[in-house]
Amino acid sequence: MSQQLPLGIALRDGAAFENFYPGSNQAAVAAVHGMAAPGVYLWGAPGTGKTHLLQAACAAALRQNNRAAYLPLREAAQFTPAMLQGWEDFALVCVDDLDAVAGHADWERALFHLYNGVRDAGGCLHVTAAAAPAQSGIALADLRSRLGHAPVYQLQALDDAGKLAVLQQRAMRRGFELPAETADYLFSRYQRDMHSLCNLLDVLDTASLAAQRKLTISFVRDVLPGGKEEA
Repeated sequence: MSQQLPLGIALRDGAAFENFYPGSNQAAVAAVHGMAAPGVYLWGAPGTGKTHLLQAACAAALRQNNRAAYLPLREAAQFTPAMLQGWEDFALVCVDDLDAVAGHADWERALFHLYNGVRDAGGCLHVTAAAAPAQSGIALADLRSRLGHAPVYQLQALDDAGKLAVLQQRAMRRGFELPAETADYLFSRYQRDMHSLCNLLDVLDTASLAAQRKLTISFVRDVLPGGKEEA
């Protein structure tokens, strides 16, 4: 990447649109990828891909030599609202987990001014949260109104076929195979959200590499005791 993100935040490995399985979220993915002003508002449950899409957008912008910023508000305790000064000049600003600062007047005012500044400069500001703008908990009415006027998309969770496609694609990128029957075993015995499933796959990847074993159900049972069956 030709430019670095502010705050010293590193994007995740694999933060790319090509690595995102959209399922029924094609319109939302296209809107984020398009990077059109004033940006979009994405909301949905954990594990629906909000962070992945924001980081993919930042990575794409940087590859095109555009200035981009990614702000994970779940880590807001490490930052101050004052650091947003000057960000209106960025081509793309991605604000993740807006609800983490809902009700914090200083952050809400700073984000309101940032939104106006980015819009006036013709830039793009993407925002994610757990709920739609009206239910986001944002107390500043002007900010809530601005967010509601952007295109709003609810990200839908993947069905089992979509989850299988994501896990198999992730496994293939890492050079191993995840059989469908092994994935079914994981679905039936462990937490089914994508964050948990990807963490399980990371554990299995490391274990299979060390043991030089394929991801059979028998091997998974040895590596991941404590599933629902054993509970």
